[in-house]
Amino acid sequence: MTRQAQKKHDSNGGRVTRWLKNTLTLVFFAAVAVLLYRMLRDIDWQRVLETLRGYDAITLLSGVFIAAGSYLVFSSYDLLGRHYTRHDLSVRQVMSLAFVCYAFNLNFGALLGGVGMRYRLYRRLELNFSTITRILGISVVANWLGYMLVAGILFSFGMVDVPPSWDISPFFLQILGYCLLTLSLGYLFACRFSRHRSLQWRGYRVSLPGFRLAILQIMLGALNWSLMALLIYSLLPEQAFYPSVLAALMMSSFAGVITHIPGGLGVLEVVFVALLRDQIAESELLAALIAYRAIYFLLPLSVALILYLFMEKAGTKETA
Repeated sequence: MTRQAQKKHDSNGGRVTRWLKNTLTLVFFAAVAVLLYRMLRDIDWQRVLETLRGYDAITLLSGVFIAAGSYLVFSSYDLLGRHYTRHDLSVRQVMSLAFVCYAFNLNFGALLGGVGMRYRLYRRLELNFSTITRILGISVVANWLGYMLVAGILFSFGMVDVPPSWDISPFFLQILGYCLLTLSLGYLFACRFSRHRSLQWRGYRVSLPGFRLAILQIMLGALNWSLMALLIYSLLPEQAFYPSVLAALMMSSFAGVITHIPGGLGVLEVVFVALLRDQIAESELLAALIAYRAIYFLLPLSVALILYLFMEKAGTKETA
């Protein structure tokens, strides 16, 4: 096959892949919209408001502390990137920048917050594109390594009760769990034993981190997901079962990635209600998720917006 024919073949294959991906996303989005409409139509909103008013100050304050712990852990991903790239920005600069990016990421999507905001703010601090890309890579891998470890354990041990209407067999989820665990542990194995520390992929050179850094990636990632679930769990009634809450968060996060909806708005609610409605009243579930969004999404975003304005102002002064 000639080079021109190969390029044409790759181009056609890329178009088919994009078409399938867009079609799957559209179908999934439509299904979520239908489920969300049916769920909201039958909700007793008076009960939801009563539950929200019933939260005491201690519960809400503990939720704020759990959220702060989660943001601290997530911001530490960029400290791993600092160690990995050996750049000379201070810990304070890295942590404040990562906090702003995470808050924007959750509320406005990964493209704006996780990627665009990081490049903009790190460039203002005079890091080059290569260094920023490696920092971003360390952060993304840490987050999804933690996800794969936690979800892999939950799925492989059969700790997710999928509704019959979803038509997903427990066996399939177990196989998926084993695959996720294999991927996460395979990454650690490669970082520990691989003789070739650099890999070439589509014209990019990817260097594996050291084993200790990889361990920190997976531990911080798993801790962050666990804290997010703990926040939701703390807002639910006493009969809530933490592993079930954690499993629902894993399922909803995966669905949110497929639909590309910032913060999984609507997706989170549909999955939680579908998975936990037999254990907890729908009104209590929705009240907990509304409070969760206020504490974990909106409150940090308000702080991040103020911090971002200070960063922009400081950057403007330096370039003046």
